Amino acid sequence: FSNATFRVAPPPLRPALGPTAKLGLPSIPFLGAFFGTSSSSTNMTYPLQKGKDEWQAQLSPEQFRILREKGTEAPYSSDFDKHMPSEGVYTCAGCEAPLYKANHKFKSGCGWPAFFDAVPGAVTRHVDRTFGMERTEIVCSNCGGHLGHVFKGEGYPTPTDERHCVNGVSLNFNKNDPVKDSKA
Repeated sequence: FSNATFRVAPPPLRPALGPTAKLGLPSIPFLGAFFGTSSSSTNMTYPLQKGKDEWQAQLSPEQFRILREKGTEAPYSSDFDKHMPSEGVYTCAGCEAPLYKANHKFKSGCGWPAFFDAVPGAVTRHVDRTFGMERTEIVCSNCGGHLGHVFKGEGYPTPTDERHCVNGVSLNFNKNDPVKDSKA
């Protein structure tokens, strides 16, 4: 009928069958990438060393999935997203190392706790090339627990123009601030 060139359409995307199904979340490929896991945090050396069995005994299944398997919690699922104290410190749920001061937290509207800076030396950055993109992963400098990702240049009115997008399940909160060095 026509001289048009036809291409065979790629096969339809299949629903993610993995961590998203276990969470009771819709099995939509996009969400599968969001809530999936990648390799564990064992390729770097950190001061606190524990084996997989020790971490599994200490952490809840969700904490283990996020901190040790680099998972991501569902947006708006953490009470820490809207938790806005004027003082105190957020610590690593894996090792209690101080990570973020309360006055570094800001409302980003992204669905995860957001901070514009970390306690000096508390967070280590790594290039993350999962899911076909390049991002900056942040981990606890003491135990290597996955915290989330840091994004730059989004235009938030913060001193650093950075957003540390942190999984709330990877955090605890201490209303007493043991960190003396403060960046306002």
